[in-house]
Amino acid sequence: VICWNVRGLNSAARCLTVHEFLSSTSCHVACFQETKLSNFDNHLATFLGGYRLDNFAYKPAAGTRGGILLLWNSNFMDLQNISIRRFSISAMVTLIDSNISFLMTAVYGPTRDLLKPAFLRELRRCKPDEGSKWLLLGDFNLIYRARDKNNRNHNQSRMRQFRAALNSCKLREIHLQNRKYTWSNERR
Repeated sequence: VICWNVRGLNSAARCLTVHEFLSSTSCHVACFQETKLSNFDNHLATFLGGYRLDNFAYKPAAGTRGGILLLWNSNFMDLQNISIRRFSISAMVTLIDSNISFLMTAVYGPTRDLLKPAFLRELRRCKPDEGSKWLLLGDFNLIYRARDKNNRNHNQSRMRQFRAALNSCKLREIHLQNRKYTWSNERR
């Protein structure tokens, strides 16, 4: 699984970077946030994912804001009941070789504070029934603890709201190994 805030697929150079990166991996599903694309077609999907990641679903950007793209290998997994909401794409995934099924939800949380409560409500609505497997991935644009931010400018109330939503959904973080963040912004 690749999950990446690409900060725009609206340039040929960025598309080439994504294509080259995906070509160097053996991933079966890729989730991109902040695509900044209002339209997406088979031609671009084939270029980005090559012939291995041969199927896609996308949530259009609003102008140049947001946008989510899922690419997957249909020889490895089947996605059904694809649901596109304001901040997310959800689908029931079945791994073809093992017949294991789970709900996958890809999110791109809003950057505007005014929209964050609506995002958290949607997150709670995406939660599957008790006992179901759920993979939630994406860019939440929220933190639930102060140490996840590289400065002291954080909103305690918003952190509590996010933590409450995560707890309500019974989610657990998959911790990184040997890294603090999944992003770098080219900072050291």
